[in-house]
Amino acid sequence: MVKRLRDNITSRYVEAANSLNSKRARRKIVAYVESYDDVFFWRTVLDRFEDDTRFFEVMLPSKGRLKRGKKSVLMNLIGSKVGRDMIACVDADYDYLMQGSTPVSAMILNSPYVFHTYVYAIENYQCYAQGLHTVCVMATLNDHAIFDFVEYMKQFSEVCYPLFVWSVWMYRTGRHNDFSLSDFNRVAEPGGFTVQYPQASIDRLRSKVRHRVHAMQNRYPKAKSAIAALTVELESLGVTPQTTYLYMQGHHLFDTVVVPIMTKVCTRLRMEREEEISRTSVHNTQMRNEMSCYENSIESISSMLKKGTGYMNCPQFRRLQGDIEMFLAKCYGDASGAGSHDGDGAVQAT
Repeated sequence: MVKRLRDNITSRYVEAANSLNSKRARRKIVAYVESYDDVFFWRTVLDRFEDDTRFFEVMLPSKGRLKRGKKSVLMNLIGSKVGRDMIACVDADYDYLMQGSTPVSAMILNSPYVFHTYVYAIENYQCYAQGLHTVCVMATLNDHAIFDFVEYMKQFSEVCYPLFVWSVWMYRTGRHNDFSLSDFNRVAEPGGFTVQYPQASIDRLRSKVRHRVHAMQNRYPKAKSAIAALTVELESLGVTPQTTYLYMQGHHLFDTVVVPIMTKVCTRLRMEREEEISRTSVHNTQMRNEMSCYENSIESISSMLKKGTGYMNCPQFRRLQGDIEMFLAKCYGDASGAGSHDGDGAVQAT
């Protein structure tokens, strides 16, 4: 019975339950998300808005069986089910960049109860360049900065940018079968990365991108002005040559770009720490004990990337939190959030 009630929960149900509570009780706002990994991320988004009057419960939209994903969240929650006590929290994917040209894109941008990441997905935040060194420290317990992640991701983005604009144009014009997201991902894979000479991977990537952009220009010679106009529009949405990686497919960025780089950097950092233990140990027993202690303390790179919160100063993340502030100000008269958003968010309470 409890499970059946949970599966049929609606915003009105939660609101009614809240109204039955004591006036001193905190109001519950349900936040539905796409997957298990999203629960922690959206908790970091919503944490700062909890106080002695309200709290959020982040959960998956179960409907009697295990169902996950963006479609499950949106299709089951849009309409009478969402409201001020129930919100949907999803990845932006390309839907943000489509700017309402598809039904799902319009739904994400126009519903006051749907909130999106602005970047492609939560994985893009996890790969936020300014936080990657801290993730290395978490994974290796070595704070030696041997690699400039910010500069590398900047160059990676600048190289991918021209082809990324073409990718968005292909989707906007319904030509994505000719150049799909998978096609873009195959080109936008550095490969052959080394910590000693990272520029080589950037140079190889630049060659691949130039070749593909040239092919696109030859195939669609009349698209030049449209591409130029789209470039200006995308910049107004936050997509610049330096930030392109934030708008690429998140799983691809995480699995085939950032994790391989992090693995090689962290391997060197761990070897550096192990060499230090070996060099400074007085005898073999001390060395074995210290090495065992170190090995038991380090963590996996993927796990630390998912737990890292170095993205919290990212402008797109702050914009997302601004949308939550506006929502609370509109629905609950929360003065603390009123007027703190810059007003250019894609999701506004109306």
